[in-house]
Amino acid sequence: MIKKEMIAMLLAGDQRNSLGVLTQKMAKPAVSFGGKYRIVDFSLSNCINSGIDTVGVLTRYQPLRLNSHIGIGIPWDLDRNVGGVTILPTYEGEKNCDREVGSACSIYQNLEYVDSYEPDFVLILPGDHIYKMDYEVMLEYHKANHGDITIAAMPISIEDASQYEILVTDENNRVSEFEEKPANPRSNLASIGIYIFNWKVLKEVLIKMSDIPGCDFSKHIIPHLLQTDRRVFAYEFNGYWKNAETLESYWEANMELIDMIPEFNLYEEYWKIYTKSNRIPPQYVSEEAVVDRSIIGEGSEIYGEVHNSVIGAGVMIKRGAVVRDSIVMNECTIGENAMVHKAILAERVTIGSNCELGTLDFAVNSFDPKVYQSDLVTIGEDSILPCDVLVGKNTAIIGETFVEDYVDGRLLGGGCILKAGGMQ
Repeated sequence: MIKKEMIAMLLAGDQRNSLGVLTQKMAKPAVSFGGKYRIVDFSLSNCINSGIDTVGVLTRYQPLRLNSHIGIGIPWDLDRNVGGVTILPTYEGEKNCDREVGSACSIYQNLEYVDSYEPDFVLILPGDHIYKMDYEVMLEYHKANHGDITIAAMPISIEDASQYEILVTDENNRVSEFEEKPANPRSNLASIGIYIFNWKVLKEVLIKMSDIPGCDFSKHIIPHLLQTDRRVFAYEFNGYWKNAETLESYWEANMELIDMIPEFNLYEEYWKIYTKSNRIPPQYVSEEAVVDRSIIGEGSEIYGEVHNSVIGAGVMIKRGAVVRDSIVMNECTIGENAMVHKAILAERVTIGSNCELGTLDFAVNSFDPKVYQSDLVTIGEDSILPCDVLVGKNTAIIGETFVEDYVDGRLLGGGCILKAGGMQ
């Protein structure tokens, strides 16, 4: 096996269901973004753009859709005889770490894979963040500081610091303390979950802490390295970055793409974002259709109105339908005279004629108020809504629904109809 200076290990999501019905059947990195991409495309594209040609993808939850999308890595030029992309599923073993798999446990389970490339450095990446970063620049910074670990971090407002993992550093950016969601933060430098380790250091600490159930980088590995006086540095990142940890932040990240001058440009020639693409015809917008400030995916047919929205590939919006401030993923159908306002429709959703989504008053969600806490209407994939129903704000639907599922033809704000994925 050819030695690699640095390889990447991409953590492809766990069972935290922060996107609700959108992630009932898939890991968050496989969720669609921007009408064309999936969230994992950003980390994979960053790797190949940064000269990293060896990536292990650690799948921990609902891996089928993600594995199918990545395949052998052709879109990212990662289909290689030596290196390339490798899917590495987690499993149950003898160690405590194996039974309750945390982020560090996933790496521990694949020590042999990493060792086979004899890397000097290992890059640990989240697979569910939306950003562009040159990891080669971060590596040069890591080597210049003779660090054992370098943590990518970005400045945030001090008011928001209590929601993040905060780094306290000295004048040389060496980390002295790592605080997880501190009540009284002493810094506004937040970790974004991207780490470069010296492999010998990481391997040693993974083996030493392998008996810890659910061993995690932020809860166990980094605090241990600080306690043992290892050289831990912060690498300040000032580019665009979104975690899309909530439905609202995911919606906002999509909406930012249609700004007149988008902060996050997906079409830069010098830093392309690659994805798996099917050969489908161009979009069709009829003469009577109205489209403004929107992204329209390939193969979509628009006969109604689309305003300030992100529309995926193969979507059908029929005559008289109005879509506003919404995300409509691939292969959805919106019936005649339907009104869709501030909604997220997962793939292959069918909205019946004369439906109204995003109407009625807001109310606290009755099923999971931590996940559903905004005006958004969220519809899971393959769901079907019958004709002539009204759906209020802060609601969720998954599965095939019928008129009798709606009281007087309505799902009031804060309500849920959950017919799939064991969520009834």
